[in-house]
Amino acid sequence: MAYQLITDQQLRVYMTDLQNHSQRTAAARAGFSERTARRFDADPTLPSNRKSVHARTVPDPLEDYWKSELLPLLENDSALQAVTLLRHLQGEHPVAFPDDRIRRTLERRVRQWRALNGPERDIIFRQTPEPGYMAQSDFTHADELRVMIAGQAFPHLLYHFVMVYSRWEHVGVVLGGESFTALAENLQQALWSLGGVPQNHRTDSLSAAFRNLNIDQREDITKRYDAFVGHYGMDASRNNRGEAHENGAVESQNRHLKTAIDQALILRGSRDFASIEDYRRFVDMLVARRNKQRAMPVQAEQTHLKPLPQRRTTDFTEIVVPVTRTGGFLVKSIFYSAPSQLIGQRLRVHLYDDRIEAFLGGTLVVNHPRARGRGDGHRVHVINYHHVIHALRRKPQALWSSIYRDSLFPRTEYAEAWKVLQRDLQRRDACRRMVDLLSIAHEQSCEAELAHLLAADLDAGRVPDPKALVLLLAPKATALPKDVAVAHPSLDSFDALLGASA
Repeated sequence: MAYQLITDQQLRVYMTDLQNHSQRTAAARAGFSERTARRFDADPTLPSNRKSVHARTVPDPLEDYWKSELLPLLENDSALQAVTLLRHLQGEHPVAFPDDRIRRTLERRVRQWRALNGPERDIIFRQTPEPGYMAQSDFTHADELRVMIAGQAFPHLLYHFVMVYSRWEHVGVVLGGESFTALAENLQQALWSLGGVPQNHRTDSLSAAFRNLNIDQREDITKRYDAFVGHYGMDASRNNRGEAHENGAVESQNRHLKTAIDQALILRGSRDFASIEDYRRFVDMLVARRNKQRAMPVQAEQTHLKPLPQRRTTDFTEIVVPVTRTGGFLVKSIFYSAPSQLIGQRLRVHLYDDRIEAFLGGTLVVNHPRARGRGDGHRVHVINYHHVIHALRRKPQALWSSIYRDSLFPRTEYAEAWKVLQRDLQRRDACRRMVDLLSIAHEQSCEAELAHLLAADLDAGRVPDPKALVLLLAPKATALPKDVAVAHPSLDSFDALLGASA
């Protein structure tokens, strides 16, 4: 119970009741304890006439040090913590302060000083959202969801777009880190899904997107972002670094979103998905259900949105690369294969978050899933065996020591078959058989069917034989009937039909 001062009226009631009741009863009727009653019995002076005395019951351990040593340090820099000041005292006066006994006292003293004499602090001004005015974007890590793709851990980010007024949201699965490409691609998709354009688009400081970029690259991305929002007629704003509350609508929604995904994964019974596309569909369906609950505010907000432009704008990073004699090109230190006919040509490569598309003039000639570099410094290769199979058929022995051999196999069954061929056959025969298997998959477009046959051979302990497997893939011959009886209708039946219709 909080301490309350005794009033003059309470004391008068006590003194009056004391004439007819016991001390305990009179004190209870007056509203204070027997201990207080005994004090008033010893000194019946009214509380209003008493002199208030507040004095320390123990000596102040900081009396000789607060004004002379600690206060100047705080006035010089108010960011000093109480524990830092305590360590200073222990270093300067080890005998007076041998332990941390005064830490709580010092923390209270510093806290009181800051409240009375400290610097001005920022105040959060809560805003009333306006329909159609502001949208906010943010990236949030999703590792805590423990999502897996085909049995493998799937570290990724979630791009989160939120309309401040209606809380309508769009979520994109981002494979790489924060970048202009990931922002532009997902923001553009969000706007077209929303069906309109807000007046202002706010992000955080985008420091992660500019990390490891030189000054020219940073200026280029800034110009591209300004051109992007200009295409949609939006004003761009950013919150101050470290002030997450300025992007509060999407920051708070991040937590709710990940909680909703986690709960949906629990109901699903598994966090493992067959492919990234399956996981994306799962997230899209969840977000669609969440948006359905906001139908009324979204409908009110859409009347205030600006119309979409006639077309989309660039939401990728474009670079120009040459196709080398090694049958591919480098993009951000990743090697991508290309058809051999393109060797010597220069391609315009569009980098998206999850894929790359390469153009010769205006023709799309190569596309690959986008890869990221490894932390151990080894170069990553993304190889489509269809691009190199013809060259391998002419030089099958090149397979043995090829630097991108392990990236060449389209499915795990092919990689396992190569291990068996390496183990059980001579080098020359192993290379030739493996190239023949890839050639069969390419020429007969039976990559999946051949993978199943390879798995069956490996399970049975057999060394894969292309000649035997190709016979299993051949279509079964069917005998055609020798005599086919065809009944010709009478022409009179057509006359009768025409007569009936007339």
